Amino acid sequence: MKRRNTPTKDAVLSVLKSSTKAMSQDAIQDKISIEINRATIYRVLNRFCNDGILHRIVAEDGKQYFALCAKCGEDQKPQHHFHFRCINCETIECLPAPVHFSIETGYQVAHVNCVLTGVCKDCS
Repeated sequence: MKRRNTPTKDAVLSVLKSSTKAMSQDAIQDKISIEINRATIYRVLNRFCNDGILHRIVAEDGKQYFALCAKCGEDQKPQHHFHFRCINCETIECLPAPVHFSIETGYQVAHVNCVLTGVCKDCS
């Protein structure tokens, strides 16, 4: 379904496009130059996730992060891949290696949420 562009959607997408790391809703809101309430930002982020524009990463503490994935391409739905959360700088980034896993016959995987936690290469 084609959705209309709004200043809110454009502002949220612009912030995400300017970041190479996943961002929380709070971080996105802090970088937006126009006044948008928290609920509206969440609606836009959820719509973008549903439309396959970006993906949601749920960290081990339950906090949600959102990212455009360069390796997925702008016209493709986000693919299954791992993310890495640094305990020093608290950034979350997509890892380039594909996810390889096997599960018992009869299960069908629809979504993978894999977050590895440790110290990133910049903080090492």
